[in-house]
Amino acid sequence: MKHNYRFILPLAFASLVLIPNKSLLAGNPDRAGQEGATELLINPWARSSGWAGCNVAGTQGLESMYTNIAGTAFTKKTELLFTHDQYLKGSDININAFGLTQHVGETGALGLSIMSMRFGDIPITTTDNPEGGLGTYTPQFINIALSYAKGFSDNIYGGIAMKVITEKIANISARGVAIDAGIQYVTGKQRQIHFGIALKNVGPRMQFSGDGLSFKTPVPASTSTQTMTVDQRAAQFELPSLLNIGAGYDFYLSKDSASYKTHRITAMGTFTSNSFEKDQFKLGVEYGWKNMLMLRVGYTYEKGINSLDTRTSVYTGPSAGFTVELPFGKNKSTFGIDYSYRATNPFEGTHTLGARINL
Repeated sequence: MKHNYRFILPLAFASLVLIPNKSLLAGNPDRAGQEGATELLINPWARSSGWAGCNVAGTQGLESMYTNIAGTAFTKKTELLFTHDQYLKGSDININAFGLTQHVGETGALGLSIMSMRFGDIPITTTDNPEGGLGTYTPQFINIALSYAKGFSDNIYGGIAMKVITEKIANISARGVAIDAGIQYVTGKQRQIHFGIALKNVGPRMQFSGDGLSFKTPVPASTSTQTMTVDQRAAQFELPSLLNIGAGYDFYLSKDSASYKTHRITAMGTFTSNSFEKDQFKLGVEYGWKNMLMLRVGYTYEKGINSLDTRTSVYTGPSAGFTVELPFGKNKSTFGIDYSYRATNPFEGTHTLGARINL
């Protein structure tokens, strides 16, 4: 009985991922306006975004907090990562993200990630002062995720994460929670075959509230100058739930068993089923040399993306990036720099720069 958990727990994760919830089945691009908290769809990490986030089946380490939480189980000791995004360069939107994963037990890993979006100072305007002059306000979006992942065998890995979502300005805010879950399966003589499934952003509806939804108005049918305060209710909105299904394969260019991993080419593909937006196909290729230099390209396809008249996303499809990771110290620790670029129209693309330490 004590060994049955190796099969029962992976099946439980698979059930959670493969049995979609009601909102996932109701997905329709025509309902895109009914979703909110769409910052959950932004990948803040440089390494995975460089090849379009197509590595759902093969992601490992801290960046798996976004792509497939099961991949954090591959954390060997401690991993720290910080990234800065120039989101849609020219829009003055910046994203900062920080993450930490820690190996625990024999095959487990705990993770923490924080993503913060800054939109700059926006002038305050009213109907009486449409040109501003009343000061500024700064919207703030923050997502915090806590995760746990575990290797259930040499081939099966699973994980789950809970996210806290906060969107606010000075007098209006909305808060919510969401759950991610995922599994990975690795097989082959050289562990070169990868499969992965991840369910993301499943949670209850969110709603804005605060003093900013109140206003003063004269008392109806009153001859005096009395006023009353009217509280408005904001409509609830759904979270952008999605299902990722991916596969990948590692090609090793050397047949020498002692150095066959010196040169690696990995091909990955992922299908994304969005609840409220168009479904996507993501493809990518990465070249790795001794896990010290990695070059990657990717492409995201969705219906109508190749035409300016039919494209409904600011992204045009292509992405690219690189990683330089060098060892230091006696404990085989590494320090790495990651960069990615995602093409957009309009704006000047999204640029992401990250620094990571593996202890």
